[in-house]
Amino acid sequence: MIEWFQELPSFQKTYWILTGISTLFFLFVLVTTLMGAEADDFDDVDAEIDADSGAGFQFFTFKNLVAFFTIFGWSGIASIDAGNTKATTIIISIACGLLMMFVMAALFYYISKLTSSGTLKMHNALNAIGEVYLTIGANRSKTGKIQVKIQGALRELEALTDHHSDLKQGEIIKVVHVTANGVLIVAPDNITIEPLTIEPKNPKLLC
Repeated sequence: MIEWFQELPSFQKTYWILTGISTLFFLFVLVTTLMGAEADDFDDVDAEIDADSGAGFQFFTFKNLVAFFTIFGWSGIASIDAGNTKATTIIISIACGLLMMFVMAALFYYISKLTSSGTLKMHNALNAIGEVYLTIGANRSKTGKIQVKIQGALRELEALTDHHSDLKQGEIIKVVHVTANGVLIVAPDNITIEPLTIEPKNPKLLC
């Protein structure tokens, strides 16, 4: 193996070294991402690179650069084995690397979109109308539960109230505040319903 590597031209050696290192990084990033245990350091590097570049869609990130050099290397090696010139090999490598960067950027973008859309954001509950499910104690004395529609789905959430009396099960409430730590503060929804009056068709019947 060592003899084989030593006999390679310097141009091909460079590609093999770059490919080996970038492939190891790529496999590590891929495995940790799939396992949901992505390192915070990688996220910080991604954020710094993206902030420096000012590019949207997170195109220039650490993960994407690793993917670029991985595909850059392997496509270059394949091009060399196919007998292409150095210039052609470099052009093919760059084109394949950029294409891989775009695919990675699109993949992580849509994954992040799906993740964020499924995450409950408590501030979306502000001003929502709901119903008490478990009694809520007056003046924040006891945490209860409400049923309220947030982000298109009916949810059962814990809530407190500043009202002077308990809010009983079945009462209609309104979310009036969401605290910094995501606790819902509710109050009775004072909806007044006007009595329905029916005018008689023949007023003489009332005489």
